[in-house]
Amino acid sequence: MDPLVEILGDWAAKINAASVFLRVGLAFAFAAAIGCERANKRHSAGLRTFILVSLTSVVAMLIDVYAAAALRATVPLVSAATVVGIAIISSNSILYSSKNQIKGLTTAVALWASSLMSLAVGCGFYSASLICFTALIVCLSVLSSFEKFLKDRSNHFEIHLELKSKNNLQDFIMTIRNLGLKIDDIESNPAYINSGLSVYSISITITGKELKKYKTHHEIIEALGTLEYVGFIEEIL
Repeated sequence: MDPLVEILGDWAAKINAASVFLRVGLAFAFAAAIGCERANKRHSAGLRTFILVSLTSVVAMLIDVYAAAALRATVPLVSAATVVGIAIISSNSILYSSKNQIKGLTTAVALWASSLMSLAVGCGFYSASLICFTALIVCLSVLSSFEKFLKDRSNHFEIHLELKSKNNLQDFIMTIRNLGLKIDDIESNPAYINSGLSVYSISITITGKELKKYKTHHEIIEALGTLEYVGFIEEIL
């Protein structure tokens, strides 16, 4: 038996009005907290999306639990269909920008994880859903800052570069090498072929010892942005 059911009582493990209110309420509250965090960072899926996904999932599991008890159904068809449907919706929230950046991947996974968390709530596995909710909040709120810290001090990073002329590319490459940086890969961005701009995606490795010790990606990119032939430059995250 679930540890929280032992605390709440047997009613929480059965399908009745009180347990249905409890399960739907928990799914709503968990999803609202996660959705607020995503909306606060202006991601594609926000408060309402997370709540709707979680409510759909918890109701789907309640239907399957009821069908198993009342109709002796053996396959949770509604829950299975919901998981597949949410996975498709989540994948559609991933966007690819013209700067070769992937946007919304974390939100897409969080959306699917919220669905699974709500399925756990729906079947009365309260402790698992509570642990999952706590882990999701820590991952999205706390670990994001730590991940940014690690990325900014990594020896490898990728930039989106716009040069005023394609003739300046060789000058930029020479400047990169003189600074103690190595170009691992360079690609012309096809999205800008007919725009008249010289746009590239460049993978860079920091090789200079001084740069490794004292300079972050932001500081390096800021310095490169002062070159007169650089129109625009930013890190691809």
